[in-house]
Amino acid sequence: MHGSLSHRAVLSFTGSDRTSFLQGLITNDVQDLTPATAVWSALLTPQGRWLSEFFLYEAPDRILMDCAADHADMLVKRLSRFRLRADVQIEKTDLRVITGADSHSVPPDAISSASDPRCEGAGWRAIVFGTDQSGETPSAFLERRLLLGLPDVMDFESEQTLALEADMDLLHGVSWKKGCYMGQELTARTHYRGLVKRRLLPVVLSGSTFADESGVIVSGEREVGDIRSRNGNRAIAMLRREAWSSPDLTCNGQPLSVAWPVWFPEEMRS
Repeated sequence: MHGSLSHRAVLSFTGSDRTSFLQGLITNDVQDLTPATAVWSALLTPQGRWLSEFFLYEAPDRILMDCAADHADMLVKRLSRFRLRADVQIEKTDLRVITGADSHSVPPDAISSASDPRCEGAGWRAIVFGTDQSGETPSAFLERRLLLGLPDVMDFESEQTLALEADMDLLHGVSWKKGCYMGQELTARTHYRGLVKRRLLPVVLSGSTFADESGVIVSGEREVGDIRSRNGNRAIAMLRREAWSSPDLTCNGQPLSVAWPVWFPEEMRS
């Protein structure tokens, strides 16, 4: 049970306008942040397509953002463009992200920590100094995440995936009550008209494990989805809605089925 998530980095937002600045740009409500809670959110293109997802934490005099390490520089650059006259400073830090199951306790010297806000049983996330290695291993985190059906950065496609295709509506990643943000119009239209044609869903391969590279999901002769993160016989797949209940799904010739997560409403499963 030791390690930090090397694929995550931490940005710091300081200045008196930090909350209102983020509020006008991202999918979730920054006003909901408290020292004991985290907010999961995303930055979208003006057309409502995903650029990056992240967790926000309230720390003394600043907001900390736990984001994909590969996106840190892009986020600093892109968000800085919107600063105009706002009193906000955005910096990349050397802090690290660690995670743990609910049965393990958060290290007492964590700078910020909170339950993963996406669903029950998602464990906790904490921001620590780089030397702290008291989190679970990345492979333990991956295993737990796939079991719960929670997406991570490698499950999204930049400037392609819609927030609702990534289940951000079901995993508390989008606020329907807050005012405007970038990409809000398309996200709201998709939500209110029920136009989601595909979603990220946890899948299980029977009697086999997923290959390390790519993987197309087939129903009969038709391609209906593709594999994203995977570990052993579990994976996250982007799957077309009409195939969710197909009895003949396969990947590389092996039978595959959707492992419906508890957070996915029964009435939406068809």
